[in-house]
Amino acid sequence: MIERELYLKRLRQLKDQNLIKVITGIRRCGKSTLLEAFKNELLGGGVAPKNIIFLNFEERENLHLTNWTTLYDEIIEQINPNNKYYIFLDEVQLINDFERLVNSLFTKKNIDLYVTGSNAYLLSSELATLLTGRYIAINLQPYSFKEYALAYSDEKNTDRLFRKYINESCFPEAVTLSQNDESLVNDYLQSIYDTVIIKDISQRHSLRNVDNLHRIVSFLFDSIGSYVSPTNIAAQLNHNSQKKVSHNTIIKYLDFLTQSYILYTAPRYDIKGKELLSTNGKYYVVDLGLKNITATNKFEADLGRKLENIVYFELFRRGGKVYVGKHNDREIDFVVQKANNEREYYQVAYTVNDEKTFNREISAFDRIKDNYPKFLLTMDYDNTSINGIQKLNVIDWLLK
Repeated sequence: MIERELYLKRLRQLKDQNLIKVITGIRRCGKSTLLEAFKNELLGGGVAPKNIIFLNFEERENLHLTNWTTLYDEIIEQINPNNKYYIFLDEVQLINDFERLVNSLFTKKNIDLYVTGSNAYLLSSELATLLTGRYIAINLQPYSFKEYALAYSDEKNTDRLFRKYINESCFPEAVTLSQNDESLVNDYLQSIYDTVIIKDISQRHSLRNVDNLHRIVSFLFDSIGSYVSPTNIAAQLNHNSQKKVSHNTIIKYLDFLTQSYILYTAPRYDIKGKELLSTNGKYYVVDLGLKNITATNKFEADLGRKLENIVYFELFRRGGKVYVGKHNDREIDFVVQKANNEREYYQVAYTVNDEKTFNREISAFDRIKDNYPKFLLTMDYDNTSINGIQKLNVIDWLLK
């Protein structure tokens, strides 16, 4: 089992803080495993087993626990008010009125509460209203390249390993399957895709035309790293097609897809005007292997866009808000706004070995006159500084 150290560190920092720890992310990205690992750390640190209550609501023995009041009473019966308890509720959205359960448990001062869920509904509507200022969200994704490298510890050639990472899946179980029988991976990814599209989105929102949803997903998977808007998605999908999709339907479906964590969005930010722009953001897929489900994800195809997708999620993991940038008529791949009001700029290119590409990537930084750090990430082997711009090998950057 690969230690998800980045996320475990956050949980350690939040332990015993008067906040609900809400772990979110796409299905099968490792939320339950993370909770189990943290539970084992608590046990190793001296917490008695009877002071830990761990319930996974997808397990057969817990399927009867759907009524929040009954579940609340069962939990409270196990608790001594004079002792500290750690309560883990895995896939809590499967409980009817789970918001009330979470809120009621949180009122108990001797409970440290951790919950997981596979869609953004967990943090929307009534739960967010009930718990404003009382929870902190930790968004979990499939393996980073650093974690992926740990899973393939016998492979010492990081270039070869990265070629595999950029073209295949980094879901934890998909990595395990790949090590045993690669032919099973696509079936596994298909099951995740079907569950998210059919169960989490289509059934939950009572969609009548699932085909249009599949078409939008396929379009977005093929448009990683490109600026898109509901208007141009509609124009592309309706061109030479009998099946028309309205602008409003696309807006609604985009929201559903980001709520399910299969896609993440990077809004457009005007660096000079210091404001968010409402048009033409970019979308990134949570796992590049999922592209195999809707299209032939040919090995060595679209490497520049895939690289940009990987960098987006790494920036997301490292903290701060990630935007795509605009400065006058130039585009910056990523602008990262840090919590301390600091900022970082990133350009991503597979290679800048030819002079024209190098000048294009570097010139994007030219008119930005502030002194915030500027990075050019490529697959080239040289790590240098060019007029204050740090050119880094992306594999080194991912592994540091």
